[in-house]
Amino acid sequence: MIRHHIGIDLGTSGLRAAVLDATGMPVAQLHEPIPAAQRRGDRSEQDPELWWQAVRRLLQRLAHTLPRAPVAIAVDGTSGTLLTMNANGRPFGPALMYDDARAGVQAETLRRIAPQASAAHGVSTSAARLLWLRDQGRLAGVARVLHQAEWIAGRLLGRYDHGDENNALKLGYDPVLRCWPTWWCDELGPLVRLLPQIVPAGTALGVIARAVAQDTGLHPQSRIIAGTTDGIAGFLATGVRDPGLGVTSLGSTLVLKQLADRPLFDPSAGIYSHRILGHWLVGGASNTGGAVLARYFTAERIEALSGAIDPEQASGLDYYPLVRPGERFPISDPHLRPRLKPRPSEDHVFLQGLLEGIAQIEAAGYARLARIGAPPVTAIVSVGGGAANPQWRALRARICRVPVYPAEHEAAAHGAALLAQQGTRSETS
Repeated sequence: MIRHHIGIDLGTSGLRAAVLDATGMPVAQLHEPIPAAQRRGDRSEQDPELWWQAVRRLLQRLAHTLPRAPVAIAVDGTSGTLLTMNANGRPFGPALMYDDARAGVQAETLRRIAPQASAAHGVSTSAARLLWLRDQGRLAGVARVLHQAEWIAGRLLGRYDHGDENNALKLGYDPVLRCWPTWWCDELGPLVRLLPQIVPAGTALGVIARAVAQDTGLHPQSRIIAGTTDGIAGFLATGVRDPGLGVTSLGSTLVLKQLADRPLFDPSAGIYSHRILGHWLVGGASNTGGAVLARYFTAERIEALSGAIDPEQASGLDYYPLVRPGERFPISDPHLRPRLKPRPSEDHVFLQGLLEGIAQIEAAGYARLARIGAPPVTAIVSVGGGAANPQWRALRARICRVPVYPAEHEAAAHGAALLAQQGTRSETS
């Protein structure tokens, strides 16, 4: 019998694990830092071995604290992060990260051949990155391409044959027909063999590999559950089931999610729909977010400066905060430049301008979702590091014109743990 459910969130600066007991109550949270991705121009890469070693350390720590009994594990990761590997799962070089923007030519190819509703559109998709790898001659000897969370699940299982519906969306997967579409198979030709078999998020994949169980100290009958993206894991953590509630993730990037009664797509604005646990989840991810704030202020400095902000009084600044050129949602423009001037002399005013700029993007995102058929939001539930800032919440409520609340559970790792719990329920039903 599964005693605990473990969710692992593969973040941009570290990994987090959340543990729930058999009743769904949280019992532990752990964190393992990893070095930042290597960025140079439009390129963003990270060594996948850093993820795996951090996962090993997390699981070894957990094995020393949990009772000796089977656990279930689900992993979430950054959407669109892609890596290639050989038949044994060993990566061919670094992973191309979610914010890698080198595949502009390939994005144009996809614009011509992919249906308008496909999530394969855009320079930030894993489909564009796969074509870039093909065009650069980097697929020789490759046995499989997987996303970040899928590869970690493969390491845990000892095989690399499955992906999940949520990560696969940006690799060209059709979530309505639930297959790799014909147009994509025609474009890839023999390379279609590199694509994994796709299963719904929350599907039980099998038991942990014996060598991994021995290395980590976990029970050899522990289960591995198909994971999801970080944005969807954050949504699951909130427990939101009302279509009128929006869920905003304020992490390194800004992610908006909302339930809908049917799949909704608008690739021109970076809007796609995922299947998750029998529902449709519509949303998009902007490149704005906490990574911009971290460029100028430490977390401690943000907390100190926030006390000087009056959230009911606008700063008068008109910022579009981005770390580098390129935006995905609510508009899709790989060349959109950051707008961060003028910079006032007072730091708290500059910070307020940044927070307002992010909130304006949030408001525009929900308005864009409503225009294509999502229910108008009546309130917003927040997850991520920025959700704890009361001045920012009040400022967002003013700009978005709806109440804004912090979620009771806000960690993507918690959502991944709930997905692991769902997977074990499905396995026994």
